[in-house]
Amino acid sequence: MWAPLLALALSACATAGPDYRPPEKSAATAPAAQGAFLSAQDSRFSNAELPDYWWRLYDDPRLDALVEQALAANTDLRVADANLSAAQAVLREAEAERTIGTTLSGGATLARPSGTAESLPGVVGYDLGLSASYPLDLNGRIRRAIEASAADVETVAAARDYVRVSVAAATARAYAQVCAANYSLAVNRRVVALQRETLNATQRLFKGGRGTAFDVSRAQAAVDASEAGLPAFAAQRQAGLYLLATLLGRAPADYPKDVEDCAALPMLQAAMPVGDGAALIRRRPDIRQAERGIAADTARVGVATADLYPQIGIGGSLGLAGPLRSAGSGASFGMSLGPLLSWSFPNRPVVRARIAQADAQVQADLARFDGTVLEALRQAETALESYRRHADQTAALDRARDSAGVSAAQAGKLFRFGRGDFLSLLDAQRSLANAEASAAAARVQLVQDQIAIFLALGGGWS
Repeated sequence: MWAPLLALALSACATAGPDYRPPEKSAATAPAAQGAFLSAQDSRFSNAELPDYWWRLYDDPRLDALVEQALAANTDLRVADANLSAAQAVLREAEAERTIGTTLSGGATLARPSGTAESLPGVVGYDLGLSASYPLDLNGRIRRAIEASAADVETVAAARDYVRVSVAAATARAYAQVCAANYSLAVNRRVVALQRETLNATQRLFKGGRGTAFDVSRAQAAVDASEAGLPAFAAQRQAGLYLLATLLGRAPADYPKDVEDCAALPMLQAAMPVGDGAALIRRRPDIRQAERGIAADTARVGVATADLYPQIGIGGSLGLAGPLRSAGSGASFGMSLGPLLSWSFPNRPVVRARIAQADAQVQADLARFDGTVLEALRQAETALESYRRHADQTAALDRARDSAGVSAAQAGKLFRFGRGDFLSLLDAQRSLANAEASAAAARVQLVQDQIAIFLALGGGWS
């Protein structure tokens, strides 16, 4: 009777389910995905690989220190590290399934034959046993479960790496926000100082009989309007400082005081290294996370398939049993050794349905992997294109600011020498104020675009 069962068990000796292979025909392997970025055909970019620690390209010691502190203390990263530890514990649990299992049992009984007088003592018996078993895993169920758990660990590790990428970028953005607020504040204060000079000149002319009260009030209104915008920059700076504190795992009141006076925008010293599509696919942690998810669920197909076959192991037991008075005698000792066959005669349609579910999950994972790759490429191209266009816009706004400065200076001279009217002077200064503000905002946006590129390229982990 055992022959058919053993034959069936031996037929499952090959590991159940398909072996995992990286997807060969996918969005990641398409030539268009592997090549150079369309939006990086510009002297502002280079084909060099993006360094892991991209923030060092700014050559700013304060930024370097902030990012390192954030990567060491950020609460989201602590959660990601704990998730990784949990996944590693699950893997150890799966690996422990293929070790020897032992069971120790013991008991005592008091037996009295029926009809015996109640005053007579009964017979005290005992039972001690030790059994051990080792799963042969002929169908590879445990092996596939370990493969799945190992891939899950790598999936969680990739998720942790993506958190690192996000934390590094968020820290750089918060630092840039503080510096940008101070930079914009300084630019607008220069505009206010220029307008105040005009106000003082207008007041002197009015006192000398060469101006009107209307001119003075208009000059005062221009100063007041420009000064009204200054508190907003101070609020932006403080918001950036509070955000930095949170990213560093601190209370808002414990924000980094040494960053408070940052006034210069972070500047790249050379062309931005962006690599190509193939480098992005290798580097982006979310792409690796999606690929490892395929591997894990492919192994789970094997776990489901193994339920079609019996579970076989080797086991043995040692035991002592009998009346307590004969304890230790040879008659009380017993042992057994032999194969243990466990098969619940599964409902095969149910098992087949579970296999089909696992197969469908793999197909969904493949689609998700392609979507992740395409989205990563889209984000990179969009970030690069945005930076290119904003760089061109910044250059144009710088020229407009310079022209507005020349115009305002000329209008001031004409007004002081009585050859120009006050309204023309105010219009020129208003144009200068708008041009200064627009040029400053464009430079701030340019720094944010650079950080968006580094984020899209997946830099920040090694």
